[in-house]
Amino acid sequence: MYAHGPSSHIPQPPHSAGTPYKGLRAAIDPNQIPSPIDTIELDREKWEEEPYPTLPGHHAPLSTTDYVAIDQGNSSPRYVRMSTWNMPSSSRLASECEVPIAAVIQPFADQDPREEPVPLVDTGDVGPARCARCRAYINPWCAWVSNGARWRCNLCSHETDVVPEYYCALDASLLRLDHLQRPELNKGTVDFAVPEQYWAPRPPPAIRPLYYSMSPDPSTSTRKPQPMDHVFAFDVSQDAVRLGFLQTACNVLLELLYGRDDGVLPCFHTSSRIAILGFDRTLQFYNLSSEIVGQPPMLVVPDVDDVFLPSTAGLFVNPTESRDAIIDLLTALPTRHAQTVENEAALGSALSASLAALAGRGGQVVVFASSIPTIGVGALEPLVDESTLYGTDKERTLFEPREETWKDIGEQCAAEGVGVSMFLGPARPIDVASIGLPASLSGGELYFFPRFDPIKDAPCFASHFRRLVSRTTVYSCSMRIRCSVGLRVGKPYGNFYESAAGDMEFGTLDADKTLSIALEHVRTLDDRQYAFIQSALLYTTREGQRRVRVHNVALRVVTLAGNVFQFADMDAVVSLLLREAISKLPSYRFSQIHESLTEKCALILYAYRKFCAAAAAPTQLILPEAFRTLPVYVLAMMKTKPLKGRSVTADVRNYYGHKIFAMSARRIMHHLYPRMLALHDLNDEIALPDANGRVDLPSLMRCSHLFMESHGVYLIDNEDAMMLWIGASVSPQLLKDLLGVDDVWEVDQHMLYLPQLPTRLSTQVRNILAHRNAQRGYTPKFTVARQNIDGSEIEFSDMLVEDQNNAAMSYIDYLCLVHKQIHTALTTGASIASNNGFRSMPW
Repeated sequence: MYAHGPSSHIPQPPHSAGTPYKGLRAAIDPNQIPSPIDTIELDREKWEEEPYPTLPGHHAPLSTTDYVAIDQGNSSPRYVRMSTWNMPSSSRLASECEVPIAAVIQPFADQDPREEPVPLVDTGDVGPARCARCRAYINPWCAWVSNGARWRCNLCSHETDVVPEYYCALDASLLRLDHLQRPELNKGTVDFAVPEQYWAPRPPPAIRPLYYSMSPDPSTSTRKPQPMDHVFAFDVSQDAVRLGFLQTACNVLLELLYGRDDGVLPCFHTSSRIAILGFDRTLQFYNLSSEIVGQPPMLVVPDVDDVFLPSTAGLFVNPTESRDAIIDLLTALPTRHAQTVENEAALGSALSASLAALAGRGGQVVVFASSIPTIGVGALEPLVDESTLYGTDKERTLFEPREETWKDIGEQCAAEGVGVSMFLGPARPIDVASIGLPASLSGGELYFFPRFDPIKDAPCFASHFRRLVSRTTVYSCSMRIRCSVGLRVGKPYGNFYESAAGDMEFGTLDADKTLSIALEHVRTLDDRQYAFIQSALLYTTREGQRRVRVHNVALRVVTLAGNVFQFADMDAVVSLLLREAISKLPSYRFSQIHESLTEKCALILYAYRKFCAAAAAPTQLILPEAFRTLPVYVLAMMKTKPLKGRSVTADVRNYYGHKIFAMSARRIMHHLYPRMLALHDLNDEIALPDANGRVDLPSLMRCSHLFMESHGVYLIDNEDAMMLWIGASVSPQLLKDLLGVDDVWEVDQHMLYLPQLPTRLSTQVRNILAHRNAQRGYTPKFTVARQNIDGSEIEFSDMLVEDQNNAAMSYIDYLCLVHKQIHTALTTGASIASNNGFRSMPW
């Protein structure tokens, strides 16, 4: 689009130090090694126009592709993504292939607007039909016998009687006559409205209660479903006020509740009630009743060690009915504490008080905190210098809570159906490993803004807060995975609390939350039949309706390694490997985790070479189609902030560990290998609506400085941050069209978003960003990095995962390392997994 001189590739920008390859290797053309971009673009072209039928036997689209799934009895990969869509028939075959058997489940994933919504089935007081033996739910893969009087479970083969209310005769094909009118017999994903026996149970009394209850003991053993309530707890200590964190939180909450005059609409659900409390060295409760005239009365609890609710009058109110009281309070709160000298905040006590307020009904707690809690429930000692712990056996303690009370808070919140989400804006280390545990165990969310700056961080803060409030969110959730006889559920990974019965309990669960479930063989499967996985999630909607969401997946059973690799899904494997690696942080050192990741990568590729391409020469690198780019994603795992080797604080590591543990497969793939665009090379038609209103998006480029030029402008996006890199030799006309200036020195390095200009390039780039932000539901932080000028260029360079940076190798070097391991194993017979083999070798 813009004229420029001859191609001039740039040297590697300033970056954190990497690790060189030890030894000699042949010179390799970067264009000749497998590219993730080629795989992504080919898959996008395939499924752009063609819908994906979910019956077994089809290659699933990549998680990074926008596709339309047609539910034919199998859940869409959007909800359940398997690590291989062909199930190995035996544990021996699974271990030979080295492909982990796992499911990545995102129960409330946002659908493509072109897809049918998930059907809701109401079976009245009878409830959904379930197997009398294994308690699986009726689904399209069950068989009908005895002219419809009984049905055979596809998981355990038990035959269960059909209740009279659900009976229907069969046709000549042994299908019910009402088959087409029953979504639960046609669709892989379905919601059941359930009767009273499915209501959430009240948890038994806690051994170490976090608060004193003033309410009488409940008369029933279950909690009646009600619309979801919210508690907003504000840190009003000195740090929160000085940083502007309290002011920003109050302003954004007002905006979400009531909108703004400039056209920003409210997004809070009208059926929900809210409560507001403040905390420093005391707990401050407010009566927000609409009958109150003037400032809402405040009740103060000075004893933060023995928490109780002083009154429930006016504690929870409808935001519409109590609009004046809420606006008065949120407007006055920052001013009221502007001169505070309190520098301590009892965060644990505030969470205990919020739990006391929501006990017996469930709901969501949103906390805004800036100070490490050194008083009250879960009080923490000041942090030690963590730099002295790295590289020692004590480094693992940085990823464990220093006070067990925080674990108790998370477990009790999950049991009561309460989800905790935290916005953290600290001026100094705040011990995320401890205080973040309630969010991790209750299915909540963490948002981290170290050294909070209202000017730079407020737009991102507001965007995340809006997504938190507006996305699909349910509460009082309990999840169980069932599978065919011959399989069993292994270790689950995600942000939840695992109960004594083995169920996964969530205080709240939202559209962005995902978990990975490992599966294991207990006996050989019959390759003439399908293997089945069923996920059942019992939950209460935001409006107060009790439901069960059921996902069903049928998989072909195969006896050959080639068939396992043919239908393997790298996105699911990468998600599982990354969560496994992060789960090891409290138990292993970084170097051990890195070695384990490399070993698993090499084992998968070696297994394919051994069982599917044994005739090729050992010197030749042969990769399975499904795992062509696995090495670059494994390398990218070692460069993520939780796992990278250097210069990352424990708070940042723990925060990103929490985030990645709940990320969808799509977000993980984009986070590991960021999307990068050359904005100076956009053609004139791309990212602009055509005659039918359709917008085509540009192709991506590889994340390496080897493909960048000094006259270019590049946008990189890893779902957490977006950065605009501007080359030193950039065209003045390009700058004028994109940023409204004609000199690189005039670019505002503090800009938070692109200016809206009446130029083609500006419109194209803003359309691309608007499309991405609409897909993910929030706007990441935006930063400008000018070549050899701005310090932010280091962060940009560290996002180029194919380069040598982040205390790790370049992609070319790492691929040579993996190839060398495979070659040595093929020629010498050494085991890649042996303790005295590759781990002791110089690489």
